[in-house]
Amino acid sequence: MTCTLLLAVCVAAPAHANMQLAQKNACLACHAVDRKLVGPSYQDVAKKYAGRSDAVEKLTGSIKQGGSGKWGAIPMPAQPNLSAEDAKALAEWVLSGAK
Repeated sequence: MTCTLLLAVCVAAPAHANMQLAQKNACLACHAVDRKLVGPSYQDVAKKYAGRSDAVEKLTGSIKQGGSGKWGAIPMPAQPNLSAEDAKALAEWVLSGAK
């Protein structure tokens, strides 16, 4: 029983940490997990990149460099102060459907 509880906590911790990372970096000002705000929902982003072998790399690049035209006219600003590790962690979390 203790091992099961510990495993559940360890599995849940990264998702919680990445939500905190998204909050810390103001990602949630434009994005939500399950609905469009200024930008697409994280679930919609996950669907768009589903099945792509380069999904983590592409999304990490979009987070760091910003972009426009993928989701409409409103551009996503670059996040140059975000570390490569944090950008990758956010990308992986978003691609999981922000779970």
